[in-house]
Amino acid sequence: MQEQVIQYLKDNREHHLNQLKDFLAIPSISALSEHHDDVVKAAEWVKDDLLNSGFDRAEVMPSDGKPVVYGEVIKNPDAPTVLVYGHYDVQPVDPVELWDSEPFDATIRDNKLYARGATDDKGQVFMHMKVMEAVLKNVDTPPVNFKVLIEGEEEIGSPTLPKFCEEHQDMLEADLIVVSDSALIEKGKPTITYGLRGLAGIQIDVKGAKGDLHSGEYGGGVMNPVHALVKILDSFRDENNKVLVEGFYDKIPELSDDERKALAAVPFDEEKLRQDLEVPELTGEKGYSYVERTSVRPTLEINGIYGGFQGEGIKTVLPSEAAAKITCRLVPDQDPEEIVDLLTNHVEKNAPKGVNVTVTPFDKGKPYVTPFDHPVIQTAAKAYEKVYNEETAYIRGGGSIPIVAELDRILEVPVVLMGFGLPDENLHAPNEHFHLENFDKGMETLAHYWFMLEDVK
Repeated sequence: MQEQVIQYLKDNREHHLNQLKDFLAIPSISALSEHHDDVVKAAEWVKDDLLNSGFDRAEVMPSDGKPVVYGEVIKNPDAPTVLVYGHYDVQPVDPVELWDSEPFDATIRDNKLYARGATDDKGQVFMHMKVMEAVLKNVDTPPVNFKVLIEGEEEIGSPTLPKFCEEHQDMLEADLIVVSDSALIEKGKPTITYGLRGLAGIQIDVKGAKGDLHSGEYGGGVMNPVHALVKILDSFRDENNKVLVEGFYDKIPELSDDERKALAAVPFDEEKLRQDLEVPELTGEKGYSYVERTSVRPTLEINGIYGGFQGEGIKTVLPSEAAAKITCRLVPDQDPEEIVDLLTNHVEKNAPKGVNVTVTPFDKGKPYVTPFDHPVIQTAAKAYEKVYNEETAYIRGGGSIPIVAELDRILEVPVVLMGFGLPDENLHAPNEHFHLENFDKGMETLAHYWFMLEDVK
């Protein structure tokens, strides 16, 4: 039966690509209020397409923020129910002058589809929609039941979706969640992302005198806020890049031998990366590989620092204030609320006298992990391998998709991250694109996966 589904996808490829171009033409930028109507238009587009595909139910549902699209088709009560999550909102396009074609006029060049949202995440959401359509139009009794949850706020942190999911928990009940909003580790290499790091961020503000002071008259007698800030920042890590915040590592479980072997098997060329980045050497926490440092270990990074005169030449002042922004990438079982408290305590403990220091928390997101030997993960790997003819790599993503951890917490079912993008497809940047090789292979992989899930207990 999956052969019929795959043939349908091949026969309708050009029609589907034209549909995708229509979807991509909607500038559904959630971060910009002037595009609110476009966000709603994109939600309506998804709803209409689901209904045309054969869904029993599809509707645009209100939330405390942007609308949510929910759909379902339940034809086999004995089959597993899959909840497909994705997002129809996109990033702003600035700087628009760096695009080689119009951001919302999808263009195909060198078998790549160029447009904002092509890989993140409209293109990957669309793949799911067309595979579900192919199943529903060619199979009387589908191998799985489908539910979809497509939101319009992922690019601004999904602020209202957790509440929506909690309020509609019964409606969203499923046996597993599938998300395609990630990438293969390299071209042709199937990749299962079985975990994501969480996030905790703070801003440190240091205030000294009521205004800037002449460094000749006051230097040496009044604490300089920039010096104070540098002292605080220097206290965060030691010479081996270990984070010195008390309690920072306390709740992190040791990696299993199998997990370390799986991470060690991930193809990665550190020297090539060093050359690509044009840096003298790669650094990080002692005792861990680059792959481990950027996926299964937590971090503390200074994202921005400012204070004092920034213009050309020298202005001999003691600045009255200075500030820095810090984010931590977190791993299980680090709690972002607790980490912010630990960071705040550390700053207060290391703040020099003579200045006032305040800490303001901001972005927070919990880490997530599904054991990579879980049957639904292993089945996804087999589906990849059937199409790509390459052994699947298992990785934990270095970044964060906070809603994934929230879905895991609220619905308490495994989450499978089956991405089909590539790392160099310029998501969030000018000339975002999606390799059509993975558009084709990805849909074939999903078709196999739905039928292979019939045998998973």
